[in-house]
Amino acid sequence: MKIAVFDTKHYDRLALDAANLVAQHQLQYFEPRLDVATVELAAGYDAVCPFVNDRLGAAVVARLAALGVKLVLLRCAGYNGVDLAACARHGIRVARVPAYSPHAVAEHAFALLMAVNRRIHKAYVRVREMDFSLDGLVGFDLHGKTFGAIGTGRIGEAAIAIARGFGMRVLASDVQPDAALAARLGFSYVPQAQLLAEADVVSLHLPLLAQTRHLIDQSALAAMKPGSVLINTSRGGLVDSAALIEALKAGHLGGVGLDVYEMEEGVFFQNLSDTGLQDDQLARLLTFPNVLVTSHQGFLTAEALHNIASTTLGNATAFVQRGVPDNEVRL
Repeated sequence: MKIAVFDTKHYDRLALDAANLVAQHQLQYFEPRLDVATVELAAGYDAVCPFVNDRLGAAVVARLAALGVKLVLLRCAGYNGVDLAACARHGIRVARVPAYSPHAVAEHAFALLMAVNRRIHKAYVRVREMDFSLDGLVGFDLHGKTFGAIGTGRIGEAAIAIARGFGMRVLASDVQPDAALAARLGFSYVPQAQLLAEADVVSLHLPLLAQTRHLIDQSALAAMKPGSVLINTSRGGLVDSAALIEALKAGHLGGVGLDVYEMEEGVFFQNLSDTGLQDDQLARLLTFPNVLVTSHQGFLTAEALHNIASTTLGNATAFVQRGVPDNEVRL
């Protein structure tokens, strides 16, 4: 297939080119994200390959169909940026990468947790400035504390296994509890209200849907245990950022680690060092000494990039061979 790959970085090209030695598709890379302003770049291509922050609304999908595009190859797990109903109306198939490396994201969640808890980001800056004092760097043992996992899919499962390895008690909530998983890893499913009240660490591992948007809102934050830590490596929209700022201002939370942010489009994956940050809400979050933000890099391991590239191009190959891609997303 002739595939237009949008929102590409150097590491995307390396991984896709390596995987394409086997797949043998025709790849053309574009730096801009796919949206209403860039959709014309898809002219002459059979498929488009967008990333997590590309926006394929109804107007974009209609134009893609008019340009002859038959397939959307998401190189991510989330598909909230794609109007699936519009794709169905125009006969455009949509495929995704459902599991590129659960361990990559789960391990990054714990990297954030460890850094926030032990104030590694603050200690690094201090030592660079020859300040070897320890005031303000007190954390807490993870051993014996309670880890609350909201969502027990593949990434949630990997995070729970890590938490158990630290000797943590684990509580979990999910709309589809897995009793066999709970027995195997040694954790308990509880109502979300109980999890928020008892967990020393609350970690989010679920997709962004209409019913999960702002799952962590003002009331949920107030219900969290005072001094607890919130970690989000899933989707930014799961957390009400304005409410989070208020909870931090009140001193209710011990720390926050974010790899995602609800208004990250146009900010994350970009170098804004010359232009500055225009998002006042994100700028305010960055002022808190107990908040650590990374730029949606949870997926960024060599193994995950290889799996993303191989699965994405495999989805295209299946479409060529059978008319239906692997890992298809349907309404």
